[in-house]
Amino acid sequence: MSEPAGADDGLKTSPLHDRHVALGAKFAEFGGWSMPLEYKGGGAVKEHRAVRESVGVFDVSHLGKVVVRGPGAADFVNRCLTNDLDRIAPGQAQYTLCCAEDGGVVDDLIGYLRGDDDVLLIPNAANTAEVARRLSEAGPAGVEVVDRHDDFAVIAVQGPRSDEVLSAAGLPVGHDYMSFVEVERGGVPVVVCRTGYTGERGYELVVPREAAGAVWDALLGAGTGEKPSVVPAGLAARDTLRTEMGYPLHGQDISPSISPVQARLGWAVGWDKPEFWGHEALRAERAAKPARFLRGLVAAGRGIPRPGMNVYVDGEGSVGAVTSGTFSPTRRVGVGLALLDRAVTDGREVAVDVRGRRETFVVTKPPFVTPGSSAS
Repeated sequence: MSEPAGADDGLKTSPLHDRHVALGAKFAEFGGWSMPLEYKGGGAVKEHRAVRESVGVFDVSHLGKVVVRGPGAADFVNRCLTNDLDRIAPGQAQYTLCCAEDGGVVDDLIGYLRGDDDVLLIPNAANTAEVARRLSEAGPAGVEVVDRHDDFAVIAVQGPRSDEVLSAAGLPVGHDYMSFVEVERGGVPVVVCRTGYTGERGYELVVPREAAGAVWDALLGAGTGEKPSVVPAGLAARDTLRTEMGYPLHGQDISPSISPVQARLGWAVGWDKPEFWGHEALRAERAAKPARFLRGLVAAGRGIPRPGMNVYVDGEGSVGAVTSGTFSPTRRVGVGLALLDRAVTDGREVAVDVRGRRETFVVTKPPFVTPGSSAS
């Protein structure tokens, strides 16, 4: 086990940090936070398989929490972020993007629409302050933007048997995908949303910091007797699970230099809206068609792609580079995402330079696996 990273390293820690230490977690830095990478007793592969086959519980409290509230708060957010909040109703959540004026992605995030005057945003850890700053500077009179990054924990329960675990812990289940329920548990408000980053059926809980330990204990304790075994899962498994699904990671597959159009995330853009940050650049890029697109890769042999590895076609010069890559515990082959020249389409064989060897991959549209239970 690694020495627990934390305050002495200048890193923030989750409200559940001591529990991770007790579980034998190996820690790593994520967006300025010390978070569990994997746990003793099986590691990332075991945790990955638990999520695909049964259920795993993640601490993702490093994710940001930004509240936008006041008269017209939802309309204001809708004028800033790419997706169209008018497509959803209060009690629903939406994947969206915060873009710069040139169309680059400042962050991708989930928006929880509580009402016309109240929106909760969940950005990535490293980008929370920047998202909050941009919204604060643009906010009209009467609309308040509050960065509550440290006030809440976020716990993800993911896997085909996640409903059983939440029910045993006294939390609501069965609501529609990308919808949320706000309940009280032990006198404390908890947001239970049907979302996740694994492709499996699952939920994400937003819990006040002071109640996080009790909720975590209840979830892990739900796997007894006839109930499924509940496995704590770290962020290494979260990464292999999201890569198998082809879900983008900010800073690798989307970034200030990789736009939603290039990343094939046009479905998360409200093209019919009159405005959003970066709309002029993105509309122009969409019309002209970008020179490169994000595509999936599946190894034909034993090669494992890693970010930064160059991709080639027919012995020619590089046609792009890998942005995310890993060994798939489900497929037992290398899979990844790569930003490739527009001419390189799905079904094409390419070569990836894996530590000096040219390994063959097939350009494949994600997801690379069939989830054990429909996310919807």
